[in-house]
Amino acid sequence: MARVMPGRFTARTDEPFVVFIIGLRINRFRDFRKWVPTASAMGPMLRELYRHPEKGFLHAQTYLGWREVMLVQYWRSFEDLEHFARSPEDPHMPAWQRFNREARQSGSVGIWHETYLIEPGHYEAIYANMPEFGLAKATEHVPAVGGRETARRRLLRERQT
Repeated sequence: MARVMPGRFTARTDEPFVVFIIGLRINRFRDFRKWVPTASAMGPMLRELYRHPEKGFLHAQTYLGWREVMLVQYWRSFEDLEHFARSPEDPHMPAWQRFNREARQSGSVGIWHETYLIEPGHYEAIYANMPEFGLAKATEHVPAVGGRETARRRLLRERQT
């Protein structure tokens, strides 16, 4: 279990980054043959990314819902994310091709993603009595004191540096 960090912390980075949110929704539970391969494809991708930080992947958090699985991912750049998605040597491309060939037309499983390009000073985060989490785990986990004490100060401080 992750160690809780008592107090207030924030995330710090002076570099642009990408927030990539990806998920799937099981539309037909009984059609296991269609959605299980799609749902199980993310594990090998994440293992590959954590083993190779040079690919630009910084961190991910997984969230489970009743019919949905969602991952919030942090990337160094859109170019890194796109290269991983399109590279035939990485596990995404074969999984995407399999989904399109075997599951897309059935409607048994839905997939989606959203991509956000974040410039320095255009983000804000707070973590109180939490383990290192989210953006702070992907970048730098620092105390939320002084110029980082409020959301307004965190945003203005980042824009001034």
